[in-house]
Amino acid sequence: MLKSPYDTDCITWSPQGRLFQIEYAMEAIKQGSLCVGLKSNDYAILATLNRAPSKLAEYQQKLYEIDEHIGLCFSGLTADGRLICKYLRTEALNYKYTHGTNINPQRLVGKLSDKAQIKTQRHSKRPYGVGCLVIGLDENGPHVYETSPDANFYEYYAVAIGARCQSAKTYLEKNYETFSNLSKDELIIHAVKAVKSSAQSDVELNGRSVSVAIVGRDTPFKFLTSDEIEATLSQLSQAMEVEV
Repeated sequence: MLKSPYDTDCITWSPQGRLFQIEYAMEAIKQGSLCVGLKSNDYAILATLNRAPSKLAEYQQKLYEIDEHIGLCFSGLTADGRLICKYLRTEALNYKYTHGTNINPQRLVGKLSDKAQIKTQRHSKRPYGVGCLVIGLDENGPHVYETSPDANFYEYYAVAIGARCQSAKTYLEKNYETFSNLSKDELIIHAVKAVKSSAQSDVELNGRSVSVAIVGRDTPFKFLTSDEIEATLSQLSQAMEVEV
């Protein structure tokens, strides 16, 4: 890779108006694990495709609980993702201790973006090399947010980030208009389908390589068990065989 005099820190602009350090961080997300988030009127779901560094290693966890009403998954540098997770848990706990109620998910995502912004304003820092999908529940219902190293955040009906995410995005774009009134089980099937559509053919999908979590109006944040994920994958395989 060619050396550039404009990529030694994240506050030096190139003549073309680019910040290379932030672009490198965004590239790390594109190389990371696939993450999918989607919501209906009553539920929000996160699904991830976990990776193992080698055949002898366990799958790396990419999906975490922040609070009883908020969850997060990330794509990119695992160490940065764990640091962000710890920060969000601390902020959620401090807010609950101070105000006696759960923090609003958008407020928490805003705090994370403010923290990420600081990393782009000091030459001694670097941007977080991780993108996050955050699901949360407030009085208005479930929400899905995406955060990025450039300190922007967005709310979505459905979104996918990570390696080979375009296939999952295409699936979600075709079907997101039907998500509004779906039941919990139907929404889970769509999430797993989106993950399956982007998985490489040589990747084995099972209860360990795929993680799914849900939060809803009548459901505190929880992870699906391996057996539940295996049952969903088996159901999808049977449906595909019938179609063929």
